[in-house]
Amino acid sequence: MKAIVAVNRKWSIGKDGKLLYSLPGDMRFFRETTRNKTVIMGRKTLDSFPEGKPLKNRVNIVISRGNDDRDVIWVRTPADAVKASSDYADTFLIGGSCIYEQLIDFCDEAYVTMIEDNFEGDSFFPNLDERENWELSEKSDAFCENGLTYRFCKYKNNHPKEL
Repeated sequence: MKAIVAVNRKWSIGKDGKLLYSLPGDMRFFRETTRNKTVIMGRKTLDSFPEGKPLKNRVNIVISRGNDDRDVIWVRTPADAVKASSDYADTFLIGGSCIYEQLIDFCDEAYVTMIEDNFEGDSFFPNLDERENWELSEKSDAFCENGLTYRFCKYKNNHPKEL
């Protein structure tokens, strides 16, 4: 399992239930990386998509105590999500912050778009620079869009947990 996220220098990902940034290059990277893959998310992340619809061309697994008729696989716990995803190749955690925190140490890699900004958000991704077993393994050249500089980074977990 892998994680994919866009963060700023404070490892913040959102504020008031919305993403902090909308960068076309990052969105393109997300689409290309997760297309035809499995994604795991919380219900609030699903609700944040246009019309609350699941992502197209992906298997969508949603962790929630409730469910409805949206075309997703509903599970109750993060452990259930990992078990459900084992039937599929290439699974990505896509948020929100609670899901990242609960499952990040089960991931073997994290694709992190690092945005050079210090905006104060209210939801965060775990700081992999300070987390045991994680190391930065790749870093792209800088890109600039919408007045922001960012890089695509890949982190590796040297000892991912297993269920």
